[in-house]
Amino acid sequence: MKKRIFILVLMLVGISVMAQQQERNISIIPEPVSLLKKGGHYVLPDEIIISSPADKETAYISRLLKEKLSTAPGKKVKVTTSAANANIQILLNKTADKEIGNEGYRLEVAPGKVVLKANKPAGLLYGVQTFFQLLPPQIESDKREENVSWQIPVVEIVDYPRVKWRGLMLDVSRHFFTVDEVKQFIDNMVKYKYNIFHWHLTDDEGWRIEIKSLPKLTEVGAWRTGQIGWFGSLSDPDPDAAKSYGGFYTQDEIKEVINYAMERNVQVMPEIDVPGHASAILAAYPELACFPESGDHFVRTGAPFLDWNTGGRPAAIYENTLCPANENVYEFMDKVITEVAELFPFEYIHTGGDEAPYTFWEKSPAVKQLMAREGIENMAGVQSYFGKRVEQIILSKRKKMMGWDEILEGGITPTTALMSWRGIEHGIEASKSGHYVVMSPTNYVYIDYMQGDRSTEPIVYNSLRLNQTYQFDPIPEGANAQYILGGQANLWTEQVYNIRQVEYMVWPRGFAVAESLWSPKEKKEWNRFVAKTEDHFARFDFAQTKYSPAMYDPIVTVTKEGEELVVTLTTEIEGLDIYTSFDASTPDNFYPVYKEPLRIPKDAYVMRIITYRDGKPIGRLMSISAEELRKRVK
Repeated sequence: MKKRIFILVLMLVGISVMAQQQERNISIIPEPVSLLKKGGHYVLPDEIIISSPADKETAYISRLLKEKLSTAPGKKVKVTTSAANANIQILLNKTADKEIGNEGYRLEVAPGKVVLKANKPAGLLYGVQTFFQLLPPQIESDKREENVSWQIPVVEIVDYPRVKWRGLMLDVSRHFFTVDEVKQFIDNMVKYKYNIFHWHLTDDEGWRIEIKSLPKLTEVGAWRTGQIGWFGSLSDPDPDAAKSYGGFYTQDEIKEVINYAMERNVQVMPEIDVPGHASAILAAYPELACFPESGDHFVRTGAPFLDWNTGGRPAAIYENTLCPANENVYEFMDKVITEVAELFPFEYIHTGGDEAPYTFWEKSPAVKQLMAREGIENMAGVQSYFGKRVEQIILSKRKKMMGWDEILEGGITPTTALMSWRGIEHGIEASKSGHYVVMSPTNYVYIDYMQGDRSTEPIVYNSLRLNQTYQFDPIPEGANAQYILGGQANLWTEQVYNIRQVEYMVWPRGFAVAESLWSPKEKKEWNRFVAKTEDHFARFDFAQTKYSPAMYDPIVTVTKEGEELVVTLTTEIEGLDIYTSFDASTPDNFYPVYKEPLRIPKDAYVMRIITYRDGKPIGRLMSISAEELRKRVK
């Protein structure tokens, strides 16, 4: 009898420990406004009945639930409009819940059923994403997963976003991504409650959207010579080489992506980048340049064509700007904007405006005549003249214009919105002057930057670690919050050749941005976020989505003490042990643990570094030559 009681006690203790472990592992990204743990679990039954509203706006949500719950868990799922016998109830409020707004939700998980309520379908969609995150990570698998306890903790969640604009930008100009890949990008956005897809469709390296009235934009401007290497330092392409690298989206494909995104509560904002970044336009229509006869107009490949050693705005080696003094340019823009406005339901059209070199404008007699005629004093005024004329075209199509913060320099009209990328100051300034702003500063959310050490990353000109991204605040001190629409992370793809590398660059920094945009500021906590991030790595493993493990790799700093060089290693997250070698061998946890800065031996030629946690390797093996270390001296 005593033996039975002892076994029973052990079983109860085991169940209790398992329940506590399950509760400890609640890892929702972005962090909800309110989460109350009530103890116990809801176990998915073998037959799941989902009650859902019978309308088109919620059809995708029901379909998503059915697909997910029947795939990895292998459950039989029935969707009905009747709440009778339903163990998962999806409800639209008949009377608006003022606290949660249009995108918020209330999710109640009880031991016997799940109830999700929202004012709008958007809230239901985000509640469903949270529901999935309460389930084991295997829910992300595309095949039946055996030996999984399909249970979720009993909780009450109240949740709604901090800001309205929660964006991710994908540059498809530097490298083209297919419709299916773009959809894949959007699907991952939705999991983390992003709602704006900024589609950077045109640049020097390719024009990606069909404009039927201007067929050469895609016949010529969408294609270039393919080259692989470090963007910005590639060799000049052979003029006779085949121009077969690239691609574009037909208007039907654009509509397909828009409809796909809107079904997932994602609005799609197109970007047509002008007056700079226009090489692909000028390759197709050189008559729109200030110097059309130069013969240097072709779709760029990544070979140098701008001089960045100017301390500010680049100087152009080859012309890549539309000519603001050419009336044909505005006829061209009217044709483009007319078709873009008809395709995209979203209220804003982004027209770039960044990094426009003044080099060829300053040489142009036509631009000088324009300045004299219009009383324009400088090149910033010339760009402002161009921007205001383009904005009038956009307004005539019942749309609004948005641009990068350079457009503020020459003055902008009240209806123009700003995307602040060169720090937060321009966004603060614009908000104070009554312009709507999306905060998108390079030092927090430019996710094309290296996220780890140069020895592990495609080399670009700056770094952005996960911890720095997590510090992003879309409503900075000093801004007029009334005019801050929200924030956005941007992925430029100069060094991103395929969709797997897109995923690697976005995640986990995309987690950090999502939490900054959705969660209450006071709910953010770095160590808690790191633990959640690791849990979501497991989810991505089952989803076969790539991510960066850079947060496990140490930060390497080299200083000089007298005649000696000293290496200091710091970790971004807690609980890691660092092991090193200078003798070209591969260090492991039997080597001396790093405790203090290390002097580089005089004749050493390589340093190897690796991190461990709990006796197991967790970081990547980093190999940095002594020559490279010497270059890093601060």
